[in-house]
This record gives sequence, structure tokens and C-alpha cells, in this order.
Amino acid sequence: MLCSQEALNGYKIVWLYIMFDLPVETKLQRKRATQFRKDLLNDGFAMHQFSVYIRHCASYGAADVHVERVRRMVPDEGAVSILKVTDKQFENTIHIVGKKAKPPPMTPMQLEFF
Repeated sequence: MLCSQEALNGYKIVWLYIMFDLPVETKLQRKRATQFRKDLLNDGFAMHQFSVYIRHCASYGAADVHVERVRRMVPDEGAVSILKVTDKQFENTIHIVGKKAKPPPMTPMQLEFF
């Protein structure tokens, strides 16, 4: 059994960034791009920017499960990149919001059961 300090280790907790460019020139391409975004939301990702979604994962193993799900969701056309960062790296993220832009919503805390 893991002690609570090990379970909450900031180097074992992972954030996934999904970054993508999908074509939206035809009606079918727009439909596929929209479905991809919906699939990401249904898998627990949150929109960070329009083509950047993020998700908290309790471990590298959990992150790998979501990476495989995303791999199966990707439309035939376009490019998708996945970046894994530890919670320690994520806490150093700097967000700069323009004076007229709304600040991004706070990422909700996620409760995960094992």
C-alpha cells in the first residue's frame, strides 16, 4: 500500500496536452473535427485553448490509457500531438491573458477512484 506522500507525488501525476490542427474546409471535415472535440470532452479533457485540450491523470499508466483512446479518436486527416508533463512541470505554467480577453476557467479538481 502506498503512503499518501507517494500517492500524491508531483512527479508521478501527469497532465496530458492534446494539440491539434484538423482540416475544416468541407462539411465532412468540420463534422469530424467537431466530433473529435466532443470525444475529448467526453473522455475528461478540458479545452485550454481552441485546439489545445488538457487532462489530469493520476499516473503514467492512466495517462497511457487516455493516449490510446485519443489515438483511436483521431480523424484520418490532420495532425495531433500529445505532450505529457508532470504535475510539478504543470505548476510552472504561465498564463498571460490580454486585457480584453476573459481569463480561462479554473481547471476543476478531479476525484479519481482506483
